[in-house]
Amino acid sequence: MGLIDLIGKTPLVDLSYLSPQPDRVHLYAKAEWKNPGGSLKDRPVKAMLTHAMQKGELTKDKIVLDSSSGNAGISYAMIAAALGYRAQIVVPGNASDERKQRLIAHGAELIETDPSEGYDEAMRHVRSLYRAHPDKYFFCDQYSNQLNVLSHYHGTAGEILEQAPEAITHFVCGVGTGGSITGISLRLKEHSDSIRVIAVRPERWPGIEGLKPLGEKEDIVPAILQEDLIDAWIDVSANEAKTWCNRLAKSGFFVGLSSGAYMAGCQRVMKELTYGAVVTLMCDLGERYFSAGLWKNAPGTT
Repeated sequence: MGLIDLIGKTPLVDLSYLSPQPDRVHLYAKAEWKNPGGSLKDRPVKAMLTHAMQKGELTKDKIVLDSSSGNAGISYAMIAAALGYRAQIVVPGNASDERKQRLIAHGAELIETDPSEGYDEAMRHVRSLYRAHPDKYFFCDQYSNQLNVLSHYHGTAGEILEQAPEAITHFVCGVGTGGSITGISLRLKEHSDSIRVIAVRPERWPGIEGLKPLGEKEDIVPAILQEDLIDAWIDVSANEAKTWCNRLAKSGFFVGLSSGAYMAGCQRVMKELTYGAVVTLMCDLGERYFSAGLWKNAPGTT
């Protein structure tokens, strides 16, 4: 078994004790932090890189290139290192130090963009790099690559359907590249068109690492995002996300800010239900957010 064989097959955790009505409204979360790269991004990156190798698009003379808020960058760096390739990753300057350090540890070259311009600036910069040197790079382009969607359609969603102990009524997720919400929603709605998809939308500033706010004309909407699959949007603040990260930590689950945002969204959904089964994702490890101050002044600290 190689490193990439460890990706996927993560457990579905029962968090119904966090539901406002635990006997009638159940809550489940996919523990994606158990992937070897520490996040759900291992799934699409594995699919995109192995497919490119099989098709001869990724060769040893090319550098794996993409932009990332951090987690996908770690997946690129880790998987590229395991397969014997170089990687160059463009990230916003406010990506956490822990993410940057792990990227470098795997041997990736790191390029940082202006944090005030958000993830879209990293996307613009990586595209300009590729346009300038197309023969130098294999540009994976996770925001447009359909294998991103398919990795979640076949993998994450397929596992959810196998693991869920009851009929799913709601799926709560957010938009980063659009891959997870699109791929999982497609598969779940094919299984049952009564399943409602609720998208979590972060505030524009300070934002929530890994999630796009969308909503403004200048925002770059990921090409793979299928917005017609989304039944409703819920706005979540960074403070709400932080509160739920801390509540999850007090229950033993040490996860990152997007997971806290999803949990805040789930709480809003569950308060409106008399019965149901809500599924969400715990996207990454909480250790990646120490330098970002997520755990400072948490309840119970002095």
